Amino acid sequence: MQLSFSKYQGTGNDFIILDGWNSEISISAEQVKYCCDRRFGIGADGLMIIRKHPTFDFEMIYFNSDGLPSSMCGNGGRCLVHFAFKRKYIGTSTQFLAIDGVHEADVLPNDIISLKMNAVSTIEKKENDYYLNTGSPHFVLKVDAIQELDVVANGRKIRNNEEFKSEGTNVNFVQEMEDGIMVRTYERGVENETLSCGTGVTAAALVAADLFNKEKEKKESINIKTLGGALKVTFNRNENLFDEIRLIGPAIFVYEGVIKL
Repeated sequence: MQLSFSKYQGTGNDFIILDGWNSEISISAEQVKYCCDRRFGIGADGLMIIRKHPTFDFEMIYFNSDGLPSSMCGNGGRCLVHFAFKRKYIGTSTQFLAIDGVHEADVLPNDIISLKMNAVSTIEKKENDYYLNTGSPHFVLKVDAIQELDVVANGRKIRNNEEFKSEGTNVNFVQEMEDGIMVRTYERGVENETLSCGTGVTAAALVAADLFNKEKEKKESINIKTLGGALKVTFNRNENLFDEIRLIGPAIFVYEGVIKL
């Protein structure tokens, strides 16, 4: 079997996109894993299939690089919106279905995609750390000297502890910067650090609103630095409810090709 694919990246978080718009694509977990392998396959943090949907503009099907279906991927969603726009499946505004529900997105100039994330009403505090779900589960902790941190060793330890090892969790390390925050993420399913994680920086931004912003403004905008580039998260806050959450950043087409499976 041969599959045509497009390769995308959003602040270094990279994805394989398969176009299921006009034909049904069936792919096994082992084939997904092979495609995402950086030595023997194309190489990516995840693989997505775009499908037509009877109610929404399209449906997003997402797999982690381990071959298994995954929870929501924010950077992946932004890249898939750009792909759909480039293929003229959508206009500059869209509404699509993902595994965690309906998302809206806007295509802005210079390959910037603004993706609306689901509202968050529960942030669980665990001693000095935080746990929340922004479409995917995220453990967030404040650190110093984030550039020197061994993210893989520390993230893997938390991801595999007694509380999280059955379902897994993403682990985000956040440090306050002069003009925002820096975030590094260990991702379950990839089982490694990725250069950026969309749902992770969203989780970190909401936590940072409490950690670093003592004014607790109703409308907030937080600049985020990742190893793969810059993102922005905006949101409204009303007591413990965060809504109108937007993940904003670049979605970049890299190349397209054909792989034989």
